[in-house]
Amino acid sequence: MRVVVNGAGGKMGIEVCKAVQNAPDLHLAGGVDPRERVLQTGARTFANLKDALDAIDVDVVVDFTTPAAVSQSMETCLQYNVPMVIGTTGFSEEDLKEWQVRALQENWKAIIAPNFAIGAVLMMKYAQEAVRFFEHAEIIEYHHAQKLDAPSGTALRTRKLMQEVHQREIPIHSVRSPGLVAHQEVILGLPGQTLTIRHDSNNRESFMPGVLLAIRQIPRIKGVVVGLEHILFTDI
Repeated sequence: MRVVVNGAGGKMGIEVCKAVQNAPDLHLAGGVDPRERVLQTGARTFANLKDALDAIDVDVVVDFTTPAAVSQSMETCLQYNVPMVIGTTGFSEEDLKEWQVRALQENWKAIIAPNFAIGAVLMMKYAQEAVRFFEHAEIIEYHHAQKLDAPSGTALRTRKLMQEVHQREIPIHSVRSPGLVAHQEVILGLPGQTLTIRHDSNNRESFMPGVLLAIRQIPRIKGVVVGLEHILFTDI
C-alpha cells in the first residue's frame, strides 16, 4: 500500500513516517509539510496535500495535522477518492455525523481514531463495561502543553462510550503540562471504594501499532468509522 503522511514534519508525523517505512507491506510514497522540511526517511515532500495527490499514486493518506486543517484535507481526499486514516482530534459530534453521511453517499472511506494506542482503546472498553456498576464517574486526561484541544478526543470518546451504557453527567478534567505525552484515568466510585482505570502513553511510538493496523484495514471498511475499537473488536 502506498501511503502519504499529511503533517509529516510534526512530532506524530515523523513517527508515522518511520513506522510506515519500516513496515514490509507498506510504502511511504511521500509526506506533506507546509514548510517542506526534508523527511528523514528520504521520501518526497510536498507543500500541500493536493500537490501530492496530483503527483503520485496514493492508496491511503494518514493525517496528523491540526483541527483547523483536517476538514480541508478530508475535502481534498474525498475529491480524489483517496481513503484516510485520521488521528487529528477536535471534531464535533455534528461534524462526524455529517462526514459519515457524505462518505456513504459518495463512496469514500476513512478511519477516525481519537487514540491509536491499543491500551487506550482497551481502557475505554473497560470503562464502558465498568460504569454500569458504579454510582459516580469522572475522567482526568493529561497531555503535553502543546496540545491544542481540551478536553482531548480520547476523553470525549470515553465519556460518549460510557454514557451509551449509563446516562449520567461525567465530568472531564484536563491537564496540560510539559513532560507529559498522553495519559488518562477514569475514576469510578461507590461508597467505601473506588476503581481507577488508567492508561499512559510515555512516547509517540505507542500509537504506531494502531496506526499501522488502521492503514491495513482501510480497504475493508465502508464509510467513515469512528474509533479504533471497531476494527479491534469486531469483524468488519
